[in-house]
Amino acid sequence: MTWLALALIPLFAQAQSHLKDARGSSDHPLFPNRMPGYSISLYQPQEFTSYTFKSRPATVVEGKYTKIGYYLQDVKTHPGGLAIRRNYESAIQSIGGTVVHSDNNVSVLKAVHRGLEVWVELQAPLTYSGRYYHLHIIEKKAMQQVITADAMGAAIDRDGFVALDIRFATGSADILPESMPIVNEIAGLLRKRPALRAGVEGHTDDTGTPEGNMVLSRQRAESVAAALRNAGITASRLVPAGFGQGKPVADNRTEEGRAKNRRVEIVRK
Repeated sequence: MTWLALALIPLFAQAQSHLKDARGSSDHPLFPNRMPGYSISLYQPQEFTSYTFKSRPATVVEGKYTKIGYYLQDVKTHPGGLAIRRNYESAIQSIGGTVVHSDNNVSVLKAVHRGLEVWVELQAPLTYSGRYYHLHIIEKKAMQQVITADAMGAAIDRDGFVALDIRFATGSADILPESMPIVNEIAGLLRKRPALRAGVEGHTDDTGTPEGNMVLSRQRAESVAAALRNAGITASRLVPAGFGQGKPVADNRTEEGRAKNRRVEIVRK
């Protein structure tokens, strides 16, 4: 069996020690299991910047940036750059991501993780002489501007509802901390409009089963309603409901479309 076959069955299966990792470093959540025999020698996070990915054509992406450099402890065990790249390509595809570009020493990968589009550039030498490989990772996002209570109210007056990008832990109804400012603005809207009775409606993409998505969307709607009750909103003013994958607003065949379909709507009742 070749080293590549060994690495791919299963992906990154070999246990390894991280005792020599750079202080404060960690593997990215998309790739929790690095190639065997490597430690983290370089770790450079930035909260917001841009990076030019070596796709064809080149793609500039803005967002939270992390550069991770891996160093091979024993050069005799070098798997070769192609094996490294194929492992990461297979890992991204296993979670529904795509290989945007793959050539020479570079693979450019893309996936949706925790509601964010994530771009990855993997640089790995083809030969056994190089002891390093590097990941450049951007979690794509604009500088976050939380929709205000007044803007929500204007949308509800105009359309009868407002769709919100409230983010949850993957496969869970746990609201991520980054989305609590949006929940607080909903509470602010309801305090400003004491006569407003609001539907809290959860929606998912079509990943998974229709039955499971129906349950998950309902749980997420109830999670938002619970957070609003904790903020002082009377339960009788909230009508949580889940619609699963049944009301898409974008194409579920693309990562961007699936991200748009995972939403919570506040609906005037």
